[in-house]
Amino acid sequence: MKTNLMTLLSVFLTVSFCSTISAIAQPYESGQTVQAFTAADQHGTPFTFQPAETRFILISHDMTTGKKANAVLNALGKDHLPAKKAVYVANIHGMPGIGRFFAIPKMKRYAHRIILGDDANLIAKFPQQEGKVTVLKLSSGLIQSITYWTPESEPVDNFLK
Repeated sequence: MKTNLMTLLSVFLTVSFCSTISAIAQPYESGQTVQAFTAADQHGTPFTFQPAETRFILISHDMTTGKKANAVLNALGKDHLPAKKAVYVANIHGMPGIGRFFAIPKMKRYAHRIILGDDANLIAKFPQQEGKVTVLKLSSGLIQSITYWTPESEPVDNFLK
């Protein structure tokens, strides 16, 4: 009897733990609330994401797409994203130290602010499509829509309306 109870409890805890981990790892969907987070920008300045104050989050998930997005955003100037209440996050999680040694100083030359997504749990929350920048449109922190911007062929402002 005691062994059966222990086995049952063990199974329950394992299922509960796996369900919790699975829920945490699932990307955001329309209708969900984006959680506040903190990170640093390319200059090492702390940044706290305020969901209620942000209309758009742009996330590049790979270096090639990030370079293309940075070229477009840089040409628009440092005030363009803040004027749209938009935040740009670049995934640098998993970037090796030698890569950071070269990438971060280059990022410092861009006019726009780049939030460095260096937390695997944070980055995993944002859906992605290969070769595209994820764009979440928010209202009071609630995701209204999820779209995907191709920086080399589409104007970013088509996604910031």
